[in-house]
Amino acid sequence: MTSPALELGAGLAVGLMIGIERGWRLRREKSGSRVAGVRTFTLLGIAGALAGILGKVVHPLVTAAIVAALSALLIIGFVRDRARKDVTSAVAALLALSLGVLVGTGQAALGVAASAVVTLILATRTESHKFVSRLNTTDVQAFARYAVIAAAVLPFLPNRAVGPLDAWNPFQLWLVIVLVTSFSFLGYIANRTIGERRGILAIALIGGAYSSTAVTASFAQRLGAGEEGPLSAGILIASAVMYLRVILLVAILSPSTLLSFLAVIGPAALFGLAVAVIGWFRAPSQAGANVRLTRNPIELLPAFGFAAIVAAGALATRWAQQGFGQSGIATSLFVTGTFDVDAAIVTLSGLPVHAIERNLAALAIAGTIIANMLLKMLVAGIYARKASGWTMVGLGTSTAVLAISVVAGLLLHSGLI
Repeated sequence: MTSPALELGAGLAVGLMIGIERGWRLRREKSGSRVAGVRTFTLLGIAGALAGILGKVVHPLVTAAIVAALSALLIIGFVRDRARKDVTSAVAALLALSLGVLVGTGQAALGVAASAVVTLILATRTESHKFVSRLNTTDVQAFARYAVIAAAVLPFLPNRAVGPLDAWNPFQLWLVIVLVTSFSFLGYIANRTIGERRGILAIALIGGAYSSTAVTASFAQRLGAGEEGPLSAGILIASAVMYLRVILLVAILSPSTLLSFLAVIGPAALFGLAVAVIGWFRAPSQAGANVRLTRNPIELLPAFGFAAIVAAGALATRWAQQGFGQSGIATSLFVTGTFDVDAAIVTLSGLPVHAIERNLAALAIAGTIIANMLLKMLVAGIYARKASGWTMVGLGTSTAVLAISVVAGLLLHSGLI
């Protein structure tokens, strides 16, 4: 529990931060003409903190009475100053008072942090106005759609197993939709800010470190819609990053498997990286310019389709586990890895070292990567259609190299070669 002295100090900090910004913003006003300046904002923060403390010590009604009285004084002052129409300062003053009360009720850190954010918002007025002035109808619609998908739906979905065989988790399935649309939205923002070519590269690198499958769905959707640019190369780059990611995960989660895994996956990883680099440099150079897009990037139908594929895979995994016992575990591992290679690696890392030979563990993980690559080829073919040519070539040849390595490893393990 924080001390009253600390809470009063935090209240002072709350009012002072907001007051300095307001005082600087209104510095050209005649002295004494402002309803609230640095001193008034600072006093509001302290008064709010004191009101919160008295509410704890005496009675909550004391807090309500003090806040109501000060709020009434502020409203009267700003109403009488209608000529200036400084609504922002009025809202800032009420916020300073409210945040002061917050720190006075024991939430000093939260109140000070919130006041810092408020100060930043107030201080970036010019930049905010410039940003809004550059937006077009498509930008606003994309933002609104994404806000509904990510903030208005996801938090309220049940995070538990439902459906046939308890195979589906509504929260996790909708999270897949949020993930796919996130990469579409981020790609759109990158296109509008840093240019199409650099934007695609950034999303491919960042997205590949999280979910190359979701990046594939997002970029393939844009290819199918007729967009130009190095989108195919972006898919290949995301897959190349996926190879690096799984190598790092194996090194961290199952270091005893690393050498065997590198022997199997190394050639495919190097080949995938080479194909991605070639694809990047063979992309048309004119794609580097900024393109003013008019199509809303948040297309729900492809995202729902991708989520349906994941849901079908989850049902198949649960069916294999319940219907085939121990053999079903291997099948479910393969199916799980099709959609999430990381999940397969985590599952294997939880097994005792002696439970499975390291070279077989490496081959099992490599098999899930092959399945994942085939899924990405399926997604690219469905969404990009005729525009998926170079994507199919790159993913297909990399998958073929990995398959050869896996087959060779199985033959070595069985003693046939």
